[in-house]
Amino acid sequence: MLPPLPVLKRGLGVTTEALATELALARPGTAMPAWSELEWRLAGAAAVAHGVSPLLAGFSTWAPAGWQAFLATQREHVEIRQQRIAALLNRIDARARSMALPLVALKGAALHGMGIYIAGERPMADIDLLVRPQDMPVVHALLGELGYDESFRQWKHRVYKPRAGTPVRGLGEHRDTPVNIEVHTRIHERLPIHTVDITDRVWPGEASPGINPYPSRGALMAHLLLHAAGNVCGRSLRLLHLHDIAQLARRMPRDEWAVLWEGPALPWWAYPPLRLAARYFPGTVPRTVLERLRRDCPPLLRLAARRQTLTTVSCSHLWLNLLPGAEWSRTPVDIARLVMNRLRPTQESRDERADMLRTQVWLQGQPWVRRNHLTRLVTGLTRPVPRMDTLYVIRAALGELA
Repeated sequence: MLPPLPVLKRGLGVTTEALATELALARPGTAMPAWSELEWRLAGAAAVAHGVSPLLAGFSTWAPAGWQAFLATQREHVEIRQQRIAALLNRIDARARSMALPLVALKGAALHGMGIYIAGERPMADIDLLVRPQDMPVVHALLGELGYDESFRQWKHRVYKPRAGTPVRGLGEHRDTPVNIEVHTRIHERLPIHTVDITDRVWPGEASPGINPYPSRGALMAHLLLHAAGNVCGRSLRLLHLHDIAQLARRMPRDEWAVLWEGPALPWWAYPPLRLAARYFPGTVPRTVLERLRRDCPPLLRLAARRQTLTTVSCSHLWLNLLPGAEWSRTPVDIARLVMNRLRPTQESRDERADMLRTQVWLQGQPWVRRNHLTRLVTGLTRPVPRMDTLYVIRAALGELA
């Protein structure tokens, strides 16, 4: 039996914020928290959920029973898996060159390629690739040659999974977890109704066959911020996202930030995630950049950003939010559309949910998620409902997964 949910909620919040502070200091010797055994297990859940357990292995000196061994094991699994990912990227690059196919390797692959991370430090859930829409048939054929089949598609990307291998149940990273590939033809996010598209800033002007880098560090930063904005909007931000932004920001002169303002639309969406990165990793973000983005941000969202913490905009906030992204709505019409979409999901939303139920291991065997929409909505309005993704990692940390 799990401990009471309010106890889990509080412990997850406390440990998440402590881990963020420990990671931001990035040096050994900080005082070890006086946590209970339950809180240390929740710290493990938080470290995994936020993707930072291998990073903490590099310097954390906290030494409760099993903590250091857990971090070291996580780092080992991530390093071995990263070697597999690097080898797969090399195969994709070689085959794409022979097929005259240009690609861009996104986010984690790009950060590794720039030397910001070394193997074992940063987990990668999958490989993200950006391609031109007209090249999708060639991409499909290339991935088929490498043993991949399309598993499902969403408005944002198509997901390809290897024909061999099954997900590994348990806490954290595992070397044998299959490497999925997400193929994007656009770099865009719904925030939460209208779509922000920055594909033109991310696609290289002179893309050559094979894997291409981002056009600039500023283009990579724009993508990291937009991706993080989408996760803040959906209450699924990870500490790793903020760490990525902070590490890249440290390497960017101020003139490279100008990419954010390219094009006719202001980057109103960049302020909340960048403010969080500046809060948790002080000294990494130029004040002039943050202030300019603050002025570009709509008043309601700017006010909400002042109150946001990592816990409140991530899975560390245990309760399910029935209307995530309301503060990101820019007009009353947007809010009305958001409410209507929540009351009556679109066919696209229902299809995406069905794909999630079919493919995501953390949703398997959960009766709640298979109840009808009205039942789930009424229940959420009458009592707090825990997030299934958070409960999965908590159960794993407490050793309750079968």
